[in-house]
Amino acid sequence: MVCFLLLFYTDDENKYSKSLYFNYPALDVSLAFPQATPASIFPPCTSDYYQFADLLTIEEQALRLKVRECVETDVAPIMTKYWEKAEFPFHVVPKLGALNIAGGTIKGYGCPGLSITANAIATAELARVDASCSSFILFHRSAMLTISLYGSEVQKQKYLSSLAKLDKIACLGITEPDYGSDASDLRTTATKVEGGWVLEGHKRWIGNGCFADILLIVARNKNTSQINCFIVKKNAPGLQATKIENNIGLRMVQNGDVLLQKVFVPDEDRLPGVNSFQDISKVLDLSRVMLVWMPMGITMGVYDMCHRYLQERKQFGAPLAAFQINQQRLVKMLANVQAMFLMGWRLCKLCESGKMTPGQASLGKSWITLRGRVTVALGRELLGGNGILTNFLVAKVCIHTPLPTKVYYKFPYLLRFANLTVKNIFFLVGVA
Repeated sequence: MVCFLLLFYTDDENKYSKSLYFNYPALDVSLAFPQATPASIFPPCTSDYYQFADLLTIEEQALRLKVRECVETDVAPIMTKYWEKAEFPFHVVPKLGALNIAGGTIKGYGCPGLSITANAIATAELARVDASCSSFILFHRSAMLTISLYGSEVQKQKYLSSLAKLDKIACLGITEPDYGSDASDLRTTATKVEGGWVLEGHKRWIGNGCFADILLIVARNKNTSQINCFIVKKNAPGLQATKIENNIGLRMVQNGDVLLQKVFVPDEDRLPGVNSFQDISKVLDLSRVMLVWMPMGITMGVYDMCHRYLQERKQFGAPLAAFQINQQRLVKMLANVQAMFLMGWRLCKLCESGKMTPGQASLGKSWITLRGRVTVALGRELLGGNGILTNFLVAKVCIHTPLPTKVYYKFPYLLRFANLTVKNIFFLVGVA
């Protein structure tokens, strides 16, 4: 009888009845699921089981705590909201600038002159809370490093100070639609004209590209066929930078398409020290060391989140942490973090002493990335259904589908901006 009466509802009545279900805002996660604390209140760091902090200098330890406090206070509460909107929280840039880490290892020109290890620790602490913020600094820092290594003294004086304070934002444009891992075979061209150069081409997957004030564009000199690098200002005539849409990884930071249609660059904005791809390779090698620490930081954050979650979430009358099957997964995660940190720390020391080889950097990056994937996949299992909610961090960095015999998982942010796939990295190690 009830079903029969439903057939006589008018469209207006149906519309009104649906509004009761669909027009209310979603419950806040802390109310909908009070058993576990979301990542907006970030968990304390519990992953340094072997007390590797003792390997750091007093200055490096102090920097670590300063960066940790900043991102836990200013980034963690808003990261889920901006991740969902796929927008960058520009209001936190002054807070990141105040940390004085953007200049990394560069000395002078308002830059902090950090050690390689301190630079790596700062990268990991940013990534522990949010990979997008860590990527934002890495993209920016790569452009600064290029100017520092290959720019003229006038260019260093003009750009580095404002970039170090994050008053201006920079990016490095290498990758193209047809050339990612094969970055040495670029098609963007630079043609010499009176008073400067004309750039034509298309760059893709450029981190910070759609909102950078200064774009360093790597292009092939049409006269010499060698690689040069040029400083392009935002809003330059012929320059078009747009956000890559439908991206499921690094949603806060913006990866962009950069079109260059007869963009004029004056002579004073060509970096005189970049005359081959080998010059750019040095920047990539140094950046690769920092990329080692990004998955490490992410893995630390996932472990910390799971450690707290298992203590708070109760089933069958006991915390999930009381069950051995969960303890086993958590211990595997913790062991991976210890091994990742030790390899990353050693790589920093090799780099600081000038002994690091490209093969060593590539091996560290590939192995730590793979350990990170395994660890985050374990974290996804531990969080159950909440593992697919960005409120609990893991879903932001790991997208995978568990199957009976195999787990497929993915770090959507990684290996995109290093111009090397895992297979290519292993090949480099093999021939090193």
